[in-house]
Amino acid sequence: MSQNIRIGHGYDVHCLIEGRNLILGGVTIPHSKGLDGHSDADCLTHAVADAILGAASLPDIGTYFSNTDPANKDMDSQVILRNVNSEASTRGLRVVNIDCTVIAQEPKIASYIGQMKIILGRTLDIPTTCIGIKATTHEGLDSLGRGEGIAAHAVVLLAGQE
Repeated sequence: MSQNIRIGHGYDVHCLIEGRNLILGGVTIPHSKGLDGHSDADCLTHAVADAILGAASLPDIGTYFSNTDPANKDMDSQVILRNVNSEASTRGLRVVNIDCTVIAQEPKIASYIGQMKIILGRTLDIPTTCIGIKATTHEGLDSLGRGEGIAAHAVVLLAGQE
């Protein structure tokens, strides 16, 4: 039997607004604003979920978790990621590793990356040594650089048997 190796890329972006908690990678980060969205708006977790779905040749998370469905209002994105991982698993695919980049002018998130890895690792049932998370700014350019939102990119490697 040959091994089935697949790569997926995910991207998500949300605006920062007053009156919401800022959640990235399942970690609540102290900040004056949070990400706007129907769920908890965790753009890092959403990017990982979309990367898994892409690698599994499945539709994006909006197909599974519509932002018009009241049942998904304020949903914990770790629930979304757990369900997406289960979708891949039912197709014989498992996450080998993920690599992510968070783009945020503020707040600085480096001190929270270890916690993010622990939470994402638990959700995906993979070791933290298989999770890369980097943070960068947008150097003051465009809406991200003005601190109006936060974005994340994720690349995921899935493997299974054919």
